Amino acid sequence: MTATVTTDSRTEKSDRVTSRGAGGARRRLPRIPGRIRQGGLPYLLLLPAVLLELLVHVIPMIIGIVMSFRQLTQFFIGNWGAAPWTGLDNYRIAVDFNAPIGEALLHSFFVTCVFTFFAVGLAWLFGVTAAIMLQENFRGRGFLRAIFLVPYALPVYAAVITWAFMFQRDNGLVNHVLHDQLGLTDQPSFWLIGDNSIYALIVVSVWKGWPFAFLIVMAGLQNIPRELYEASAIDGAGIWQQIRKITLPSLRPVNQVLVLVLFLWTFNDFNTPYVLFGKAAPENADLISIHIYQSSFVTWNFGTGSAMSVLLLLFLLVVTAVYLLITSRGRKGADA
Repeated sequence: MTATVTTDSRTEKSDRVTSRGAGGARRRLPRIPGRIRQGGLPYLLLLPAVLLELLVHVIPMIIGIVMSFRQLTQFFIGNWGAAPWTGLDNYRIAVDFNAPIGEALLHSFFVTCVFTFFAVGLAWLFGVTAAIMLQENFRGRGFLRAIFLVPYALPVYAAVITWAFMFQRDNGLVNHVLHDQLGLTDQPSFWLIGDNSIYALIVVSVWKGWPFAFLIVMAGLQNIPRELYEASAIDGAGIWQQIRKITLPSLRPVNQVLVLVLFLWTFNDFNTPYVLFGKAAPENADLISIHIYQSSFVTWNFGTGSAMSVLLLLFLLVVTAVYLLITSRGRKGADA
């Protein structure tokens, strides 16, 4: 019994000696299980998001890439694995612009570029203008801010269906105002078919997207010191000079990210044209997202549709990389 007590006391002393750091300061050695729990907790919290990302984005993307190398048509819907392996034939068909499929895809690509240019440009312009106008304190500013965010808060399908009713030829609100009330047109116009369909699509997209630009720019304006405006006003600068010399340069980092996000959202937009026009969009509003949908689920040629989707993904990756490269170089040049 005495020997046991002596051994325990020696072990205790040795533990105390080993737990002393430099300069004789006492420190506690962390336990390995506790360190593992502390280091693994962030990964455990991220696990549900990672699993959802895999299930929603990564795995379907990999399946789509594999499908693009197979002749997957309606004859192999029951057994996808039995579809013949075609290699790059689907890609050759998609980029053969002398053939009907490639020519239609090229037309859809140009329509999407024109639509994206005007939709993103107008959404950014309206958002920046509204955010700058609402920076000053005046009665009703909070109410206007809330009203401006309504299009962004509404569900996409409800908002687009409402616009589809408004664009009806015979009983729509748009023709009632333009033709019946203002007399700007000789007869009621067709907005959901024909040449005017691209204008209707741009209007709906801008109405739906500019509140997001307004929200982001309004948040960016909070970081601009008010002293800069006060000093410039003392020096005699007007409102337009302040916007051109202070506001826009200070918002350059925010605008760079905002334009990229708006571009990606608009170029990939499927919900707006699908709800507005249905499965068959007019030729002037045949966006590439709807075109790929028709090539896949209407003609039942999933292999060619998957190849078009992969080409669209590569195009967006290249545009994003070039845009980030140019903006980063411009930022470095401005800082130098």
